[in-house]
Amino acid sequence: MDEPMRRGGRPRRSSAEVLADAAAELFLEQGYGRTTVDQIAARAGVSRATFFNYFTAKSDVLWLDLDAAVASLPALLEQSAETSGVRAVEEALLAAARAHDPDRVPWAIAQAEVMGIGPELVASVATRVMAQHAAVAAFVASRTGERPTALWPQTVSGAMLGAAAAAFGVWVADGVGRRPLVEYVGAALTPVASGLDAH
Repeated sequence: MDEPMRRGGRPRRSSAEVLADAAAELFLEQGYGRTTVDQIAARAGVSRATFFNYFTAKSDVLWLDLDAAVASLPALLEQSAETSGVRAVEEALLAAARAHDPDRVPWAIAQAEVMGIGPELVASVATRVMAQHAAVAAFVASRTGERPTALWPQTVSGAMLGAAAAAFGVWVADGVGRRPLVEYVGAALTPVASGLDAH
């Protein structure tokens, strides 16, 4: 079924997006530390219980879109017809970048200093990066018959995700003149994938 449309023809935002946007506004106004879950829910016009239907912690609202990309990565990897594990990872990361809504810029990165996000930002990023790393390493290992913790799966995962993360950071920092995310990710991944695939 099609998503309900708002006036102007754009799809209505999900409750999770409304909560994430409300949180970003509050973090900018009063800082991350002084903002409560109750305030976020009130600003979004929903209950505290609704907030926890979508997020397990306040820091999770910072990563709505990144979490969606992480969730899609294993399926994208499995769908790949590429015989090279490296190229399959490249293909999956490009597909995730292509699917990213260009209007959904992660304010936690773009405005981290203004929002006063410190250790929570580092910790929540680390958790998500490790989840991606494990998924990619497991996929590469399944292609090579190695353990996910072996050197080659770990190297491929670390190098490819590192390049994609660098591209994402530059994309955010480029501001309103930024090009589509997939262009940044493609430019970062091409030399890395070529080098690894020549192994």
